Amino acid sequence: MSLASVFNIAGTGMSAQTTRLNTTASNIANAESVSSSIDKTYRARHPVFSTMFQQAQGEQGSLFADTEQAGSGVQVLGVIEDQSPLVPRYEPNHPAADANGYVYYPNVNVVEEMADMISASRAFQSNAEMMNTAKQMMQKVLTLGQ
Repeated sequence: MSLASVFNIAGTGMSAQTTRLNTTASNIANAESVSSSIDKTYRARHPVFSTMFQQAQGEQGSLFADTEQAGSGVQVLGVIEDQSPLVPRYEPNHPAADANGYVYYPNVNVVEEMADMISASRAFQSNAEMMNTAKQMMQKVLTLGQ
């Protein structure tokens, strides 16, 4: 694994965290949207991540020699809807109430979403800092011959 691959790995991490931030923002934006039907109510969405591997190509003495695989980043497999139950509330005077007087709220917990947003933001910052550190290391290597 070369130092240059650090940029690709950190880039995929930043891209994945951007997806996570976008889905969290969507969940928070729709936290108070209501519907008169369970089928039409917004459901919280969550991204699914997966590690990408590359085959180590004849790197003798490498850290990855035993496993023959080196991590090459993260990918977003997709965004899934949360299947936890929706929140029905009895509000017969609400304009969106069904025939029984119930309004259905999304299964979004704003506190959990805010914690997830902070976590995604910090992970994004960590990847950006890793890229910056790798850049500084490469600049120092270039000045060694002077």
